[in-house]
Amino acid sequence: MSIRNLEFLLKPTSIALIGASRRPNSIGAVVARNLFNAGFEGPIMPVHPRERAIEGVLAYPSVAALPLTPDLAVICTPPDSVPGLIDELGARGTKAAVVITAGFGELGAEGKALQQKLLDAAKPHLLRILGPNCLGLMVPGQGVNASFVHIPPLKGDVALVAQSGAVVTAVVDWATSRGIGFSHLLSLGDVADVDFGDLIDHLANDGNVRSILLYIEAVGQTRKFLSAARAAARQKPVIVIKAGRSDEAAKAASSHTGALAGSDAVYDAAFRRAGILRVEELDELFAAVETLAMCGNLSGGRGFGDRLAIVTNGGGIGVLATDTLIKAGGRLAPLSAETIARLNGVLPAVWSKANPIDIIGDAPAKRYADALSILLEDRDIDALLVMNCPTAVGDSYWAAQAVIETLAKQPKDQRRPVLTTWLGEGAAAESRRLFAANRIPTYQTPRDAIAAFMHMVHYRKSQELLMETPASVTEYLQPDTGLATRIINAVLDEGREWLSEVESKKVLAAYGVPVVRTLSARTPDEAAEAARTLKRPVALKILSPDITHKSDVDGVVLRLAEPEHVRAAAVRMLTQVAKFKPNARIEGFTVQEMAVLDDPHELIVGMVNDHLFGPVILFGQGGTSVEVVGDKALALPPLNMNLARDLMSRTRIWKLLQGYRGRPPAELDAIAVALNMVSQLVIDFPQIQELDINPLFADPAGVVAIDARIRVTRTAEDGQKRLAIRPYPKDLEEIARLRDGRWFLLRPIRPEDEPLLHRMFERMTPEDIRLRFFAPMKQLSHQAAARMTQIDYDREMGLVAVAPGTDGIGEEMYGVVRIAADPDNVKAEYAVMVRSDLKGHGLGYLLMNKIIAYARDRGIGELFGEVLRENSTMLQVCSELGFIRRDHPEEPSVVEVRCKL
Repeated sequence: MSIRNLEFLLKPTSIALIGASRRPNSIGAVVARNLFNAGFEGPIMPVHPRERAIEGVLAYPSVAALPLTPDLAVICTPPDSVPGLIDELGARGTKAAVVITAGFGELGAEGKALQQKLLDAAKPHLLRILGPNCLGLMVPGQGVNASFVHIPPLKGDVALVAQSGAVVTAVVDWATSRGIGFSHLLSLGDVADVDFGDLIDHLANDGNVRSILLYIEAVGQTRKFLSAARAAARQKPVIVIKAGRSDEAAKAASSHTGALAGSDAVYDAAFRRAGILRVEELDELFAAVETLAMCGNLSGGRGFGDRLAIVTNGGGIGVLATDTLIKAGGRLAPLSAETIARLNGVLPAVWSKANPIDIIGDAPAKRYADALSILLEDRDIDALLVMNCPTAVGDSYWAAQAVIETLAKQPKDQRRPVLTTWLGEGAAAESRRLFAANRIPTYQTPRDAIAAFMHMVHYRKSQELLMETPASVTEYLQPDTGLATRIINAVLDEGREWLSEVESKKVLAAYGVPVVRTLSARTPDEAAEAARTLKRPVALKILSPDITHKSDVDGVVLRLAEPEHVRAAAVRMLTQVAKFKPNARIEGFTVQEMAVLDDPHELIVGMVNDHLFGPVILFGQGGTSVEVVGDKALALPPLNMNLARDLMSRTRIWKLLQGYRGRPPAELDAIAVALNMVSQLVIDFPQIQELDINPLFADPAGVVAIDARIRVTRTAEDGQKRLAIRPYPKDLEEIARLRDGRWFLLRPIRPEDEPLLHRMFERMTPEDIRLRFFAPMKQLSHQAAARMTQIDYDREMGLVAVAPGTDGIGEEMYGVVRIAADPDNVKAEYAVMVRSDLKGHGLGYLLMNKIIAYARDRGIGELFGEVLRENSTMLQVCSELGFIRRDHPEEPSVVEVRCKL
């Protein structure tokens, strides 16, 4: 399930509290007190077999005795009673329950069996369950506090979803003291039913929610989670703290939630791909709450960069803040000559004349106001950090007041983030309270403020990556899948897991990864003969399924110039390997040409299968010391050129690859293409469990794989389903013919199609544009085009009609149709656009038929859309396809069309 019936959980009109109690300090009593005192306007019906009244309200002895069916049930009874209660409530028509009771999945096999009974009872009634073993839920805007939290939360627009009830109570305690409120506080507990993906989907579409915070110990349905998170992150900030970074902490998280925690580095890659901002510590999560609550939504408006201006009355603290900023990857904003000249007019002659802006220790309130007013007008500054050290000659309270008054004069559309740090306790405490009351983020130390600033920077960069248009790799991606299939199947038929080095390189070469020519030999004599057919010098390596790291057993000899040298080296190698690995099975040797490159970088490209997120691509510095150096980054497939470059940029070797001290840069595009080829290979072959190219040489001329290993297993698993992100569905490509005999390729839309879409838009008439978009448009913005081309194939689909361009270069787009389904895959909205010079030839009709067939195959129950009443052509097509028309309830000029599938 997904968002189905969640409205009964989060917007109930009636609530039953089962297990309500009058016993002091019991869960039932605390929940009852919170529930009855939160301001809920609907009926709350306590259930207790013996009590006459709870919190002064008539109690009912059983579910059967309730006078009406509650939308939401809150259950605090012993665990053995819960499945029966769920069945009884579901039979009455209740659609949601919060099970606070513990004693289920977190207690091992017996508890999991009871939890399954709980789910089995709920399923026939489509009753949604939050929990069990949870703190409960709070929706302050609805007057709902169905929890045993110690203080009521304030109303606000930040949503928190957490697996830990303790984290929820800590956040409420912290936020209340700072005047920060929440739209939702949701404790997931054992996550039997309602999970992160469900709630993210719901909260993303809730206009009262401005940002979403997540505390995660483990994620279950990873594809569903990432699909929901990616959709939400395009609309509002999503921030996560993931517990279980170390192996020991991961084990603790597992026993606490009853779910296994995946590799932390893989979670990092997943969060990054989804556009989620990750913070490391709980105090950073608190700071993120404050920053988001007070700095506004950074997903829109003025571009946000990493250039920070620091204003301080203490030079030393400014230097410390600068060190922290640079170490974190930020930049000091350069001050323009005009800004410096204007500051000279309001600051003492001895001010720093640079950023950080030291306005001197005796700075009065007016000096803060004057400096801040000037800096806020400098467009090269992305954000400001204003700091104050307590002194005897400058009043910190009035300085804070001056900052507040200055910011209040700024037009809303010109505002940018301003963060504050008033150091100290006694003198600064009142100033910090003043900032909080005026919704200006304030931090106790420069380190905390810089961390908050960098959170904003990283968030903005993740948004840009989500919307960036990648270059096409179609021209490179023309694999020989037949050859790769034959090699892999032959290995599996022989009962082997590991492909030999020669086989591995043939598979990589079939996918366009450059490899050095490599031959295999069974004996030293055969190795010498192989060397005669290769360009020399050559490299000789031992060939054994039992030896992973050949150099560790003297199993590699380089730069052998003559066949006789190869024979002698092979004989010595057999002796040496026998000393190190006497029981290893020796299949012979590989002989390969030495790669001729100009001082190449040694890289590693690999793939591993994570038990939660499936295949993960690895990139980093390679060579024999790869484990010691530990320079690597991870990414989830499928990749594109932008994602490949982002992956590369997260390693230390990235700077070296760009050239330094006279050493020319490596061919970065060639590395990115190789990463894309490996990504596609992994997508196409679910049999591949591990892949290792180490080293991959890279220089200004390109890349070449020197050594490679691939491990395969037989699998009945759907290759697509094992991936955390659904890749490009190539199986939907087909050739189609119009009535006039013209042929087109119909295929799913790709992110790199944005230029084609823009060119198609330019060929549209103004009237056709108005009919499609309901308003005149001179051009299609990058943001709009990116949203149309960068889709989640799991919940959206776009089909384009393309043909070779008349100039012989690339493709031309002639039409596009797309649908966006709800998270439950019940309904989908459609939109279609045909290039003006192709109208009347049946292309729109063809595209609509194809998308209807696709939606039907996906199990979508209904397609719907909106059409301008004057768009008679589109209305005629809809009528012929079986759509039913009805007037729009709010727009007389618009017609709603719907089609049951």
